[in-house]
Amino acid sequence: MALSQVIERIITPTVEGMGYELVRLTVSGGQRKTLQVMAEPKDGRNMSLDDCSHLSRAISAVLDVEDPIEGAYSLEVSSPGIDRPLTRAKDYERFAGFEAKLETRAPIDGRKRFKGKLLGLEAHNVKIEVEGAPLALPLEEIEKAKLVLTDELIAAHQQAEEQPN
Repeated sequence: MALSQVIERIITPTVEGMGYELVRLTVSGGQRKTLQVMAEPKDGRNMSLDDCSHLSRAISAVLDVEDPIEGAYSLEVSSPGIDRPLTRAKDYERFAGFEAKLETRAPIDGRKRFKGKLLGLEAHNVKIEVEGAPLALPLEEIEKAKLVLTDELIAAHQQAEEQPN
């Protein structure tokens, strides 16, 4: 099992118990590793700096006990941001209607990179409109995906911030 999977298994109960969802976890670096944890509140509100600090302290305490990383490491806890990565199946439904960039593991119809309007998820296929034509990309073939920063995305983000919790 990869180190990132081990760490994810260790910290997920704490993250979820505190009312957050893990969006992405990465481990990088050589001698001194960096553990990047991206999370968001389960209730859909935007992640604040206080949320990041609170979560960082809790994750750090769990990792101090379990000690899955050899040697010194840096822990970074952040929000997904506006132009967030799309890492879970539900992200493709949640952000349908917004522009995204997707990259597949292997070429599909002769290409690996796609940019267009997300149309949701259907039968384990990400639906996206690229250059006016709808495409279905197998979810398991998507290597990387993220939202594109557009005026529409910024407006939706600002509107979400204005909503009372």
